[in-house]
Order: sequence, then structure tokens, then C-alpha cells
Amino acid sequence: MTSLQDDTPPHLHQADLHDASGREAVFSDAISTLKTIASNIHVSLDDVPVAILEGRITAVIGLSVTIEGMSHLTGIGDRLTLMGLDGRETDAEIIGFRGKEAIAMPFGPLDGLGAGCKAVFHLYPTAQRSVRAGAALTLNDGLIGRVIDPIGCPIDGRQPLSPKGRACNLRARPPEAALRARLGPRLTLGVSALDLFTTCREGQRLGLFAGSGVGKSTLMGMLARNCDCDVAVIALVGERGREVREFLEDDLGSEGLAKAVVVVATSDAPPLMRREAAYTATTIAEYFRDQGKSVLILMDSVTRFCHALREIGLSSGEPPATRGYPPSVFAELPRLLERAGPGLPLDGKPAGQITAIYSVLVEGDDHNEPVADAVRGILDGHVVMDRRIAEAGRYPAINVLRSLSRTASGCNTPEENFLVQEARANMAIWDDIQDVVQLGAYREGNDARSDLALRLAPQLETILRQSRPEYRSLEDSFLALRNVLASQGIHQ
Repeated sequence: MTSLQDDTPPHLHQADLHDASGREAVFSDAISTLKTIASNIHVSLDDVPVAILEGRITAVIGLSVTIEGMSHLTGIGDRLTLMGLDGRETDAEIIGFRGKEAIAMPFGPLDGLGAGCKAVFHLYPTAQRSVRAGAALTLNDGLIGRVIDPIGCPIDGRQPLSPKGRACNLRARPPEAALRARLGPRLTLGVSALDLFTTCREGQRLGLFAGSGVGKSTLMGMLARNCDCDVAVIALVGERGREVREFLEDDLGSEGLAKAVVVVATSDAPPLMRREAAYTATTIAEYFRDQGKSVLILMDSVTRFCHALREIGLSSGEPPATRGYPPSVFAELPRLLERAGPGLPLDGKPAGQITAIYSVLVEGDDHNEPVADAVRGILDGHVVMDRRIAEAGRYPAINVLRSLSRTASGCNTPEENFLVQEARANMAIWDDIQDVVQLGAYREGNDARSDLALRLAPQLETILRQSRPEYRSLEDSFLALRNVLASQGIHQ
């Protein structure tokens, strides 16, 4: 067997790569040597780097490091390894360039990194560049039922994941708009307030807008357990570390985890890890969608994903814009969110679908803040959770009058659309007269519509109220609504 130590090409330094002829000669020699090595030890040439590029850290400022000697052969998104003064190796990603210097951000703490520390980049053949140098994960069906971190390592204390599978790029493009399938049939979410008033179809994308402490994490656990899907992918982005286990055991439960993949990046994780959690979860959902499966992706929350993007953008030198968010945040949002939805039909088989529910943590209960406003304009509907309703003791605290599904009317029957419209109209009237009634200033008999709304209010409230372990099918929810309206003489 040929010795790797003797035959591996030398490290490449920037001085050797300034001109095209020099680069061509170096790569030609390197590839020739590697072919000999690969043939002798029976490995694929794609698994062996063409060369190893070394650079040096020149500055460490804030959350980023500046590296010289990495230009010409590296680009945005490339992964490299930083060698600390204490001997620890830290993975990092290039997030920008300033002249000939690369700006990188580590996936771990900056402790031990300083000026003069070495940075190493493995250069692979062109075919493997996007998979190796850029971010990629090897995925297989063994992910179902597991809890992993954003780089694909299990954190549930169970056996390691199989290294075999399909390599998937974390920065995949959405399917072509003119070729991807249309939305599928309507989907049972198992929560009456959502199934009735924001009826969802397979492949639809909904936003769940709520302030802190209103119960969105509990609602997302209910959806993961109750939703009629093949696989649920859950991304906990910037979640409190204490709440992760509570979510897994109390909100999700063993039944929900059995068909789910959970990706976790807690609030103390570096911004790259929090950002990567969203990409990893989306890539896993795409992997199962490409098998023709119906996938539900739940992300909590898009706001913390944007916070991570803001930290990264500001560290790379981007100017702050709206409320401190640099422009790249609002350019990145549609690139992520558009990846959910219907897939492409494959070999004459029905396309898989990614149904997505993204929670948005509205700051100060301001539903018009920049992230909420941008997400609402991209998605196919929005669900608003109201703190006032939560404080009144009704769960889930969904304000159905402010919630909307843009596809509901096209997937419900004419009778079901009529029932929903009548229920909304009466709830709107009750919302207007509720304060007057509670003050005792309302006199029954003055207005027939107000009298009807007054009688219907407690019955509709019962339909909207649902305990955490309770499951209701979409058909049962519509039957209950039909019976309540019929009891007051309302029918099509």
C-alpha cells in the first residue's frame, strides 16, 4: 500500500496560486498523485481533497475572524477549520471578504483563537465542491424519531446515526415555479380552530404569529402529534435550553416523536448554528418530500432565525437598515421559505409535499414589526395568537377573526364555506358588542343579528376551546359547527 504521508501533495500557499499557469500545474500534479493513492487504497477520488490551503488569522473582532491567504480559491459559504492556540480545532464558515482577506465566523466559541493562528481549507474536485466545501448533510430514513443538532449529530443519547445515505446540499434551490406540483388535498391538523377557520392544504405554508408566553410551542406540539402527515420535521431555533426536554416529553410526547425529526439549536448556540438549524430542518424535509411523502415542517421561530442572520450580517460589515436588520436578512427569508411547498413530480408519481408552519415571535406584540410583516407577505396564510384570549383562559388562544388561509375557500365545499362565513360574521358582531354586554348596557331585542351573536358566542367558544391531548378530526369539527349553527336555524 502506498503511504499517504509520503504521497500526499504539499499544502498550497497563496504565493503558489497567483497565476493561472501556476494553479494548473499544481492541480495537475496533485490530481495525478491522488489518482495513484486512490487506486492503491481503493477509495473514491471524490473523497480525497485535491489540495489543502492554509491561511493565517490576522484579527479577531466581535463574532468574526479575519484570515489572509484564502482569496482566489474560497467563496461565501465555504467551510474551513481554525486551529486555536490551545490545540482545539473549530469549524468556521466564510461570510464575506474585505479586499484579499476572508471574514469567517466560527460554529463554536472563539476562545483560544488569536492573530497568527492557522486556518485550513480542504479543496475538493469541482463535482464535490458544493457538497464538501459548502454545507451538506448525508441523510437517510434512520433520522425519524431522532433529535439532532444543526450539523447532523445526535443529541438524544442514543446510538450514532448511520453514515450511509444521500448527500443533500443545505442551500438547495426551491423547485422551479412553473414545474412544481400544485397544492394537494386539505390536511387535518387536529385542532378545530385551525381546521375550521384556516383550513390548510398539503404543501401550504402558514405563519403562526404570537408574542412570548401565549402558548405557540404547546400548539406546535399538538400539530406535530395530530397532523395527518407521514413525517414531521421540527426546528427549535434559539429555544431556551430548559424548554427543549419539556417540549420533547410533554408537548411532543413519544407518539409525536415516533414520526418526527427534531433539530435543536438553543439560544446560547453561536449564530451560525442557530441559522443552520433552519437550513438543516428544511433539507431534511426536502429529503422525505423527494420520496413522495407528505411532510410537515414546524419551525420555532423564524424571528430567531432572522436574529441569527442579523448577527452574521453585522459581523461581516453590512450596514443596519430597518430596526437594525441588514438587507441580507430580508433577501434570505424568501429563499428559505420558498423551499417548502409542493415538490416536482418524479417518474410519473405524485409529487411529495412540504406543509410548513412557521412561528413568528412578534416583538412587543407588534404584528407589524419588520420580520412579521415580511413573513406574512411571503406565506399562504397566517394564524394570530392573542394574549388577551390567553389571559381569558381559552386555549389555544387563536384569534380567528385576524387569522386567514388563502387556500381555504378552494378546498372546502360550498356548504362548509357558508358555515365558516356565518360563524365569522357572528363572532365579529359579538366582538363589537362584548364590552357593552359585560357592562350591562345591552338590551336584548333591539337588533336580531346582535341577539343571534349573543346566543351563539358561548357555543362557538366551546368549539374553539381544546385541551392539549385532545384530537379532533376535520370532519368532526365541521359537524360540530354545522350542529351549532343549525340549532339557531342557520343553514344553507
